[in-house]
Amino acid sequence: MTKVLIWGIGGRMGRTLLECLNKNEYTQAIGGVDKFAKQSDFSIPVFNNLSDINVKADVIIDFSRAEAIYDILPYAKEHKIPVVLCTTGYNELDLDYINEMSKELPLFKSSNMSLGINLLIDLVKKATNLLGENFDIELIEQHHNVKVDSPSGTAITIADAINEEMNNTLEFKFGRHNNNERRKKNELGIHAVRGGTIVGRHEVLFLGNDENITIKHESNSKAVFAEGAVKASIYIASIKKAGIYNMNDLIQSLN
Repeated sequence: MTKVLIWGIGGRMGRTLLECLNKNEYTQAIGGVDKFAKQSDFSIPVFNNLSDINVKADVIIDFSRAEAIYDILPYAKEHKIPVVLCTTGYNELDLDYINEMSKELPLFKSSNMSLGINLLIDLVKKATNLLGENFDIELIEQHHNVKVDSPSGTAITIADAINEEMNNTLEFKFGRHNNNERRKKNELGIHAVRGGTIVGRHEVLFLGNDENITIKHESNSKAVFAEGAVKASIYIASIKKAGIYNMNDLIQSLN
């Protein structure tokens, strides 16, 4: 049984994750951390402050905000607990810090915890390898109206995967507001839509002469991401070697 501490339990993803952990026969939610959460809303211990935590976890799953890593990772290092980082919006300094801490901790990091979106990335890489020289490539991501970061971390991950297949020759073009010039051959257009309750949609368009190909993934429930995080927690709990692990490692372990 993998005992999980949920960082950000008061948020929508934290609550969804709690439900998924409780349904899984191999995991147990033993507590949550959230300075805004009320104990009366939960049946497990909820800690508003780092110093109040009095449970022993096998794994921490973070669905909070990017800056929380500066609390989570020192705590995890002190108590020797692997961490699943599900948050997006990290800047370069954050990523450097994560990389540094991964020298001492097993860290599972993914901008999108959906197995389906990671299959999309694999398909997009194959399509880019075949079509990239002769097709224009555009990426559209859509999310709900309270999402903070833009473009999404998943969109950036997809864009980076495309660029790697093109030997890092592409220039990312974030929208085209006031961009009064023709599209350049080496551009990769990235466009963000925010509205309503859209959980997450990502489309990659390969636009050629007289033919177009679209590869699309749509999430209809946040449970998709929570279920992926649960699988990641079981996986990383078994890892003893420090380092950064991702969905590809998880998928390979399931084969």
